[in-house]
Amino acid sequence: MSIELDNMSLRELRDLRNKLDRAISTFEDRRKREALAAAETAAREFGFNLADLTAGKPARAKVAPKYANPGDSSLTWTGRGRKPRWVQEYLDAGKKLEDLEI
Repeated sequence: MSIELDNMSLRELRDLRNKLDRAISTFEDRRKREALAAAETAAREFGFNLADLTAGKPARAKVAPKYANPGDSSLTWTGRGRKPRWVQEYLDAGKKLEDLEI
């Protein structure tokens, strides 16, 4: 199929562009639906449904802070993970972690 773009008016070119945009959009939508159907079929073959496989990890519950900075109570630490700098500085000064407990 050959289109003579040089012989088309501005209106015809814009109409063609709109038709192309719609064709591309519907093509992408159709391909997404096909991919989703294929994924659902594959999941069923293994005894799952697609929602079970794509749910992701469950959100971890928030842990309440266990320690607070005595100089700035807005700085807290749960006691998990790496120690914040203010905790390490407190310990380096020879003080005990228990003194920071909330």
